[in-house]
Amino acid sequence: VGTELGGLITVLCFFFNHGEATRVMWTPPLRESFSYPFLVLQMYVLTLILRTSSNDRRPFIALCLSNVAFMLPWQFAQFILFTQIASLFPMYVVGYIEPSKFQKIIYMIMISVTLSFILMFGNSMYLSYYYSSSLLMRWVSLIQGSAWWCGTIILKFLTSKILGVSDHIHLSDLIAAGILRYTDFDTLKYTCSPEFDFMEKATLLIYTKTLLLPVVMVITCFIFKKIIFLFYSRKQLLEHSELAFHTLQLLAFTALAILILRLKLFLTPHMCVMASLICSRWLFGWLFRRVRRENVIFGILTVMSIQGYANLCNQWSITGEFNDLPQEELLQWIKYNTVPDAVFAGAMPTMASIKLSTLHPIVNHPHYEDADLRAWTKIVYSTYSGKSAKEVRDKLLELHVNYYVLEEAWCVDVEDPSNAANPPLCSVLLEPRLCVLCLFTNLFRRRNVYLRTEAR
Repeated sequence: VGTELGGLITVLCFFFNHGEATRVMWTPPLRESFSYPFLVLQMYVLTLILRTSSNDRRPFIALCLSNVAFMLPWQFAQFILFTQIASLFPMYVVGYIEPSKFQKIIYMIMISVTLSFILMFGNSMYLSYYYSSSLLMRWVSLIQGSAWWCGTIILKFLTSKILGVSDHIHLSDLIAAGILRYTDFDTLKYTCSPEFDFMEKATLLIYTKTLLLPVVMVITCFIFKKIIFLFYSRKQLLEHSELAFHTLQLLAFTALAILILRLKLFLTPHMCVMASLICSRWLFGWLFRRVRRENVIFGILTVMSIQGYANLCNQWSITGEFNDLPQEELLQWIKYNTVPDAVFAGAMPTMASIKLSTLHPIVNHPHYEDADLRAWTKIVYSTYSGKSAKEVRDKLLELHVNYYVLEEAWCVDVEDPSNAANPPLCSVLLEPRLCVLCLFTNLFRRRNVYLRTEAR
């Protein structure tokens, strides 16, 4: 925007809306928290590429490397990057991006997907996402419009069949589950958490009170007004193409955040960046000719800071620490009362803690992208179904499980219709007087946490 005031607005807006921009103070090990900084770098590099007409290869190489860094830590990264391609594609169609530049971007992104595939030890899922299919459709043909979307979907399913990749969870699956209220074992692993529900009304209220939402809406309207004028007049269509891209990306992030609350992580910082455009003379030169730009900016910041300072004080007041005494006691018991090679099974978050804190082998963990791991997890969670104790025990023994951690919070089941009339096995295991013939031995018990061997 040509002034340091834009940076000041972005930083202050982020501070004023910090509670809506990250969950790192509540759940530090989230994979998207590690991945997101690389997306910021990637979008910065892409902005430079769109803004300049230089033939320098270094920005394109940086785009490739930042893409790889973003995709490796987080399983849903490719879906976010797919929305990026979906934002760039209409710009290419209407002539807002030079064809040669667009092709170079596609080439670099395809190389990044290939590198990620290699670095993830040949995980074929990297080649069967919508993102990879959309890149291939864009590369091998000149189709446009709805044909590109249809081709992407068809190619995605074809590559999944060819590569032998079984169904795996995408953000699109979670969105469909939320809208259609469809539930199965895999989607419930995510949608039972409030973070995967629709955006709360309170979020929109916070955005409004800090003026972030009204300012961004005004900016977006003026950008679209400029784009439409340039398109119909065919004047300087390639000028400020980076603003068109970030506006379309903002719309994509808005849709994702509305459908999945957790994705506010991407929307809020992007809104803060867009808010800096209130300083743009290209958009608001007509206003700055009447009123000094500094007066307009500081007036907006003053109003923002009224609610923003209250939000900051609330964030500063957070001084809590993680405390889960029953789990800590469980981990201590495992560490000192079991042999080092004893194998554990249970809820995925708990298994991650056991692996990290005790170094014991586990049969399932929160990385849910592998087909075999998903099958093992479904077997492990069969204790929450209506299956018999013998059937569950035999399946666990096939996985070489020695100890099973049972938790009340997961005592729910929506599948297995053949056993729907039976009481859930977990309720039997949790009630000692009913567990005379349950074939499991209770070794450790604390509030909501139970540890059992696979058999007596």
